[in-house]
Amino acid sequence: MASMVQFNRPDGKAVQGYLAEPAQGAGAPAVVVIQEWWGLNDQIRGVADRLALAGYQALVPDLYRGQSTLDAEEAHHLMTGLDFGDAASQDVRGAVQYLKTRAPKVGVTGFCMGGALTLLALTQSPEIDAATTWYGCPPLEYIDASKIHAPLQGHWATQDEFFSIDTIDALEAKLRAANVGFEFHRYLARHAFANETAVGPRRLPATQFDPVWAQQAWDRTLRFFGRHLG
Repeated sequence: MASMVQFNRPDGKAVQGYLAEPAQGAGAPAVVVIQEWWGLNDQIRGVADRLALAGYQALVPDLYRGQSTLDAEEAHHLMTGLDFGDAASQDVRGAVQYLKTRAPKVGVTGFCMGGALTLLALTQSPEIDAATTWYGCPPLEYIDASKIHAPLQGHWATQDEFFSIDTIDALEAKLRAANVGFEFHRYLARHAFANETAVGPRRLPATQFDPVWAQQAWDRTLRFFGRHLG
């Protein structure tokens, strides 16, 4: 079952989100899903539906307030207009707090832009119980690793032209220095390797869906959430 719901941010402002629920309904563990730069589209709804089939309540906050696009230039415009600090500390944290009223434990996962926001949210939302980030990282100076206390998993593409693997090396060093519990996995793949729409003539040249690596990363993600969320 899936529907649009409304929840409040910590500052009291209301946000819409797409909520996919498992067969067992309320009481199941939950995951906040953070969109790519395209917006709250069918692909990211599909990610929430996939988590619901695996037994999780999955909520996608509508960071763009109803806007989404198939055009890369417009997506870049929407992303650059987003206040990442506000999105992480208010929209995502509000989604986590909302799910905490329905679930014993709440994780966060995000892709590309959403992966970067996942890392930022870990520094802003002490309520998060576990997080998985997919091929997205903010500038490292914006990550206060001393504030990350939840276990973290990351999936990275060694041929990523948007987030270089050298940056991920530096991120690992920063997390290790702060004694953050994390596990990172690297794949001989390109950016967005888990996005099944990154195929055909509409895909960006620097992206490429890889079903084999995507399945392995999803298997690892579900095992990780199973360990930490139940």
